[in-house]
Order: sequence, then C-alpha cells, then structure tokens
Amino acid sequence: MKVFLALPGNERLARWLAVQTGGAFCGLRTRRFPDGETYVRLGRAVLGDEVYAVCTLAHPDRRTLRLLLAAGAARDAGARRVVLVAPYLAYMRQDRAFAEGEAISARHFARLLSHAFEGLVTVDPHLHRIRALGEIFDIPARALHAAPLLADWVRVNVERPLLIGPDVESRQWVEAVAHRAAAPFAVLTKVRRADRQVEIELPALATFSGRQPVLIDDIISSGTTMIQAARMLRAAGVGRPVCLAVHGLFAQDSFERLSALAATVVTTDSVPHPSNGISIARMLADGLSGI
Repeated sequence: MKVFLALPGNERLARWLAVQTGGAFCGLRTRRFPDGETYVRLGRAVLGDEVYAVCTLAHPDRRTLRLLLAAGAARDAGARRVVLVAPYLAYMRQDRAFAEGEAISARHFARLLSHAFEGLVTVDPHLHRIRALGEIFDIPARALHAAPLLADWVRVNVERPLLIGPDVESRQWVEAVAHRAAAPFAVLTKVRRADRQVEIELPALATFSGRQPVLIDDIISSGTTMIQAARMLRAAGVGRPVCLAVHGLFAQDSFERLSALAATVVTTDSVPHPSNGISIARMLADGLSGI
C-alpha cells in the first residue's frame, strides 16, 4: 500500500494524494525535548508499505532534520521503501564554488537526501549549471514542470496577456508558457550585483500596447527582481503587472512590497502561502507513477 506521511504543514497535500491514489494517510507526532532535540513518531504502522514522505523544503534548515528522522523511523518500522515528495526542493542555487572554500550546497544536500530516500519527486527545481537532477542525486529523481498549470491559469484569468520573463535564462521557460497560453512574450535583461541588488532593463514594449503584463518567474524569494520589474513597468506606463510564480518563498516583507505594486500575486501551492492560487496536487499524483 502507498502511505503518505505528512510532515508538519503538509497534511492537506498528503491527504489529497492519499485519496487520489487509493493510499493511506499517516500523520507524524513530533515535539521538542527540553534540550532542543527533536522527537518524531509515525501515526500508523507502515510494515511492508511504500511510504511517501510529503514535505515542502522551504526554510530547509528547520525542516530537514525532522524529515530525516521521519524517514529513518519509517524504515525502522519496516517500510518497503521511502520516497520523498518535495514540492519545493531547497539548496539548488549554489551549484558551484564561486570562491575558494565554498560548499557546493546542491551536491551535498542531494547526497544527504539520497542516503535517506529511495526516490524523489519535486517541482521545477532551481537548476542552472546542473542540467538534470540525476547529475547530483544517487536515487531516481523526477522533476515535474508547472509551466502548463501557469499557462492554463493565465488563459482563464487574464485578458490579452503579455508574458514577461525576468532574465535571459527564463526565455525558454516563459516561451513555453506563452505558447500554451496563446500569448506574446518579452524578456527583461537582468544583472544581479548582490543578493538584493539587481539592475533591470526593459525591452521595447510599444508594440504590446493595451495588453496586461504578466511577470513570471520560477521562484520569488527576496522578491528583488519582481519588485524592481513591477516598479519599472508602472513607471513606463505599462500598468500594474500580474505577478506569477511556481514557488513563493517571500523573504521578510517582500510579499507586501510586491503586492503594493502588482495587480495581483499568484503562486502554486508548492509552498503554503496566502498567494496560493494554482494547485499542483494532481500533477504530483500523476508524477508518482514509475518512481
């Protein structure tokens, strides 16, 4: 039997996956000991079962240890195999050492998860120089893509959209969304000077007069890129953009700052947040087959 083990905060998605796949739901009892160490206990027996640990990995430093302990508990309890379902996969940005002595976090985090699980399913990991998850994971790892879901949302909710990508690297991804949404697209030029310092140049948009700008990115973290792009679009007279992303992390007050500039801000529910407006649950259920 498939058993969906919900890490705290992931109960809704785990229950949905259990219902859609004919599996069972398993909660996790967890607490802190007085010395700060973590206690976990599975909410049901899993002997002989396939256990799917459902855990989005936003804010990974406070979630990963509990996840690893839960995976170990499932294996100790006789699970046939343990697979990680991580709608958002952390630590993919640092994929090379830019200075002497830096940890290549993507590779180290992948090794850690590969040791704890027999498989991985995630959504749109933030890959740059790593072309596929198989380059860093030692287990079957499947990356699902939410572009069709974003395109379908645009088709239903935005009249005369103009899709806008934040940088040259986003061109292929934004073009795919635009093609499915039957909409034109443009790409901004971005130069990142530091984590919170980004310079953006707008392309010529006069030929797209009368269209609703839709800024699209895979991740909104600090929000710097989208905030600056939204501000520039308004200054250029293009109007308030719809801001759309797969993963909404929204560090500090970035959501409030972006919302003040945008017509609306919408993300998938890969990371629970008030901006969630696109469900990835069915895509995840379909993506589990064959892992």
